[in-house]
Amino acid sequence: MYFADNIHVSKIHSIMTQLLDRLDNAKVLIYSHDSFGLGHLRRCRAIAHSLVDAYKGLSVLILSGSPIISRFDFKARVDFIRIPGVVKLRNGDYTSLGLHIELNQTLAIRASIIQHTAEIYSPDIFLVDKEPLGLRGEVAETLRLLKLRGTINILGLRDVMDDSEALQAEWQRKQVIPAFNNLYHEIWVYGSESIVNPVQGIELPRSTRDKMRFLGYLRRQLPTRAYLPREYRRKPYLLITTGGGGDGIDLVDWVVRAYESTADVNLLPGLVVLGPFMPKQAQREFQNRIRKIKNLRVKTFDSYLEVLIANAQGVVAMGGYNTFCEILSFDKKALLVPREIPRLEQRIRAEFASRKNLVRMLNLKDLDNTQAMVQALVNLPKQPLPSESDTEDLLGGLENLNQRVAELITR
Repeated sequence: MYFADNIHVSKIHSIMTQLLDRLDNAKVLIYSHDSFGLGHLRRCRAIAHSLVDAYKGLSVLILSGSPIISRFDFKARVDFIRIPGVVKLRNGDYTSLGLHIELNQTLAIRASIIQHTAEIYSPDIFLVDKEPLGLRGEVAETLRLLKLRGTINILGLRDVMDDSEALQAEWQRKQVIPAFNNLYHEIWVYGSESIVNPVQGIELPRSTRDKMRFLGYLRRQLPTRAYLPREYRRKPYLLITTGGGGDGIDLVDWVVRAYESTADVNLLPGLVVLGPFMPKQAQREFQNRIRKIKNLRVKTFDSYLEVLIANAQGVVAMGGYNTFCEILSFDKKALLVPREIPRLEQRIRAEFASRKNLVRMLNLKDLDNTQAMVQALVNLPKQPLPSESDTEDLLGGLENLNQRVAELITR
C-alpha cells in the first residue's frame, strides 16, 4: 500500500481514531415547538433513535412542549426535557396549555429553559424542527449563542409546509428568511425533490437554496417491545387513525356513519384510534356509538401505532407527515382524508400521493356523503400497494441523515 512520504500509517490511524472518538461522544440537541398533536414529537423521536442506533456513543436530547411525551418509550442515550405547553387555536393563534398565565409569560419561560439547556448541554448539532426561529422567535437567541460557540445549526423541514402563497406570507411576517443565511448552516428536507419541494414558489435567495439538502422520507421501524392486541392477530382489519386527534372529529364521524349504515355490506372489521388530543366529550360520544357496532372497536391512544399500521389490511388517515411515512414504510393500502385548516399541507401531500397511485383520497367537502365513505372502505382492500406504483424508493431519509451528521461532526 502506498502513502505519501510525509504521512505515516500510524498517523492516519490516530487521526481516524480521534474522529471516531469525537463522533462517539457527540451530542445532538433537537427542538420541537409543538404541544398539540403527535407529528413533530414522533418525527423527532424517530430521528433520535436512528442516530443512537447508528453511533453507539452519540447522545440526543429533545426539547418538546408535548404534554404526553412521557408516554413514549425512548432508547438509551435519548432523553427529553418538557417545556411548558401551548395550544394552537383554529385561527392559528396560540394560548398557554397548562399554566394559567399569559402567553408571553409562558413563552419567556420556554425561551429561558431552551437557552439554558443549550448552554449547559453544549451540543455539536442543534436540529430545529420546522419553525426557523421557534414558536414566536423563542429559539433565536439560542441559535445565535450556539453559532458563536461553533455548534452546527440545522433546520429540518417536512416535504410539504403549506400552500406557497400562505407560506411566503407567514415567513415574511415572522421575519425568518434572514435567519436561513445568518443562523443556519444547512436546511434538511425530509422528502424527495423529485416529488415535491416545500419552498416551491417561495422567494428565497440563492444562498438559502444552496443550503438545502433533500434527504428522503423517514423510514419507520417496528418497535421491538411492542405487541399486537390479541383480537387483531388472526383476522384482517382496517385501522382508522387521526394522529393526535385534535382535528380528527370529522374523519371519525364519517367512518362511524359508514359502519352504522352498512348492516348489509361486508366491511372489514375496523379499529378506530381517536387520538389523545380529541376533546373528551367527542371521545365519549364516539365510544358510545362504536360500542353498538359489531365490527368496529375503539381506542383512545396507542404509543405503538406502528404495530397497528403494520398489521392492518388498510389504513384510513388524515394525511399527516408521520402517517404517510408509515404507510410507505409498511407498504399499506391507504385512504387519506386530509384537513385543510389551518394549513393546506395535508391536502397537498394527499393529492400528490394520489396522483402517484400511492394512496386514494376523499375530500372533506363530501363529508355529508356517507355512501362515498362506504364505497371507499369497500374498495380499500382492493387497492394496489404503494410498492406497486412506479414511484422510486422514497425512504432514504434516516440513512442520509445519519451519514450527514457523521460528516458534519467529524469534518
